[in-house]
Amino acid sequence: MTSPPPGRSPGPAPVPGGALLVVGDVITDVVARHRGPLAAGTDTAAAVRTVPGGAGANVACWAARQGGPEVRFLGRVGADSAAWHERELVASGVRPLLVVDPLAPTGTVICLVDTDDSAERTFLTDSGASLRLDAGDWSRELLDGVAWLHLSGYLFFSAPCRALVAVAVRSARACGVPVSVDPASAGFLAELGVGRFLALIEGIDVLLPSRDEARLLAGLPDTVDAAAELSRHVPLVVVKQGDAGALVARSGAVRARIPARSAAAVDTTGAGDAFTGAFLATLITGGRPEEAAAEGCRAGARAVEQVGARPRREA
Repeated sequence: MTSPPPGRSPGPAPVPGGALLVVGDVITDVVARHRGPLAAGTDTAAAVRTVPGGAGANVACWAARQGGPEVRFLGRVGADSAAWHERELVASGVRPLLVVDPLAPTGTVICLVDTDDSAERTFLTDSGASLRLDAGDWSRELLDGVAWLHLSGYLFFSAPCRALVAVAVRSARACGVPVSVDPASAGFLAELGVGRFLALIEGIDVLLPSRDEARLLAGLPDTVDAAAELSRHVPLVVVKQGDAGALVARSGAVRARIPARSAAAVDTTGAGDAFTGAFLATLITGGRPEEAAAEGCRAGARAVEQVGARPRREA
């Protein structure tokens, strides 16, 4: 991965008044909250709920919850639950641009949440239709009125989605639309290969990794060093650190450390998506990166105090 050219702006400049377009995965989450270790070979009591999810769709919903820009979401679903997912996105204030897959069902994730272990979670993932989004689902017109393009990291983990990423980033560059990426999964990143991922995100404006993802991508054990190193190659890097807050890095150095907001954790699923959504909504409406990261920390704290990865809707 090479450094930005000398003439490139040190930070993104969204088009005033434009929309946020999020491209990524929309998933059906089955959340099982259990207490203590799973009992192998027998039953473990749990509270089980089915809720809408998917990292990309979650980001869009949290951005809409923040207020400000119009939020649009492009993703692929199965016919089995397309209408439900569309209704859920609309109810969260997002304009859905869903492609209905004729062959694959909507992706499903089983989220195992241990209520005795700081609400930490384990995912069992069947990506289904979400990883079948491809270049044919993209058109230049999707950027009409768009100030910012955000790509979920899950798009990088299948060949069809990578083809869409390439054409979408080219379109955005040609239109002067800034691009951000959330790497999404340290496990999938390791499987894809760090070098390959870094090559695929060449030329983006903002990278929003978690602590583990930043260390993996930079090849460094210290999160501050990793954030600084990544910011030599991407103009703005914001590392999400959970209960340790966030780091904002530019031009090879960490420029701000944003404290976390205290929260009574119930379910940590979607906390990083909440951060990303609130961060982008704030940045697009003129907030400085440090202000946007503080809003991200607030949203992350709200996210962990509820079950499910989407913002709770007002009654």
